Amino acid sequence: MIGDVVFTTPAIGALRRRFPDATLSYLVETQAAPVVAGNQQLDEVIVIPLTFGLRRIVADLRIGRELRQRGFDVVIDFHGGPRGSWLAWLSGAPRRIGYTVAGRSWMYTEAIDRPRALRARHSVQNQWDLLVPLGIAPPDRAIDPVTMAETPGARQRVERSLAAADVPPDAPLVVLHVSAGNPFRRWPLEHFAETAAALVARDARRYVVLTSGPSEAAAANRVGALAREALPADLRAHVARCGEFALDELKSLVERATLYIGGDSGPLHVAATTKTAIVGIYGPTLPARSAPWRDPAAATESVELHDLSCRPCDQRVCVHGDFRCLSRLTAAMVVDASEKAAAKAAGTSPDTPAAVSRAKSDTGDRRGPDVAHFGWQS
Repeated sequence: MIGDVVFTTPAIGALRRRFPDATLSYLVETQAAPVVAGNQQLDEVIVIPLTFGLRRIVADLRIGRELRQRGFDVVIDFHGGPRGSWLAWLSGAPRRIGYTVAGRSWMYTEAIDRPRALRARHSVQNQWDLLVPLGIAPPDRAIDPVTMAETPGARQRVERSLAAADVPPDAPLVVLHVSAGNPFRRWPLEHFAETAAALVARDARRYVVLTSGPSEAAAANRVGALAREALPADLRAHVARCGEFALDELKSLVERATLYIGGDSGPLHVAATTKTAIVGIYGPTLPARSAPWRDPAAATESVELHDLSCRPCDQRVCVHGDFRCLSRLTAAMVVDASEKAAAKAAGTSPDTPAAVSRAKSDTGDRRGPDVAHFGWQS
């Protein structure tokens, strides 16, 4: 998933510090490529298509042959899926580091244990375990945040989209992302709508921009319609839909915003690559495992229920059948967290209407190996 690729970006910087003269390459599928494109710590990004069935087998044999010809010294498989294991083995690298996985560990020269239990340990730390054999110290959020470079032209495209929706250029923006990676992480649309309306009603200068994945455009439109119905006529235009944003454009949009609100999905972690205040909505997952990984000084709030024994879960079946870990999270809880995050970013009180304002916010072998990272959306 996109979030998993975002979580690998701190490791890129750590590898560059440890091996400043190494050639660092990153192999990634097309959908998540914008996350690492333009990363100044990488020498190259190798983008491969997401394919299935026989086409994938043929493509992977070709990719594996090309990797083998490149003669990488070390391959690190951050993903741990079948394709990652397969390509790591096909690369022929003398050191291939990955997780202990039943039936596939033999494809690595060094397999690192990864408990299958859902632990309250951040995914960045779990991935960092793969760097231990290379003599790299544990991560520090302040030194090793997630990163994503801004694509040239993305900011201009975002500004044009906002202008087309009649959003004033100086308006404080709240980005409300209504999509989720799966139904188990989807907050009810009515709660999103209530949140959007409440945030505008509290501060009439605000504009809430609704975003979603391409497959959930109808859901975002529905949220917008419900929110506008709850607002007086003169404020309805403050809940805006600006069309679809590509991943790099979403990054630029959040950079422009004062606040981002969304569930535990890839866009939340793209938002974490900015200094913008963030409110994460957590149902079956835990903030301890997937909260934004960035400088602790950045304004970040998590909304979750602490009294459900079924959390976290494997997101295959809701034992209660009502998705209570999300449905019982109220709009009021999210609005309160939003005001708190915005106030922290602005250095004001949460009760101040102007609270939402723009946040101002080597040792060892110096040559090191040629390293290929494997991380992609699946």
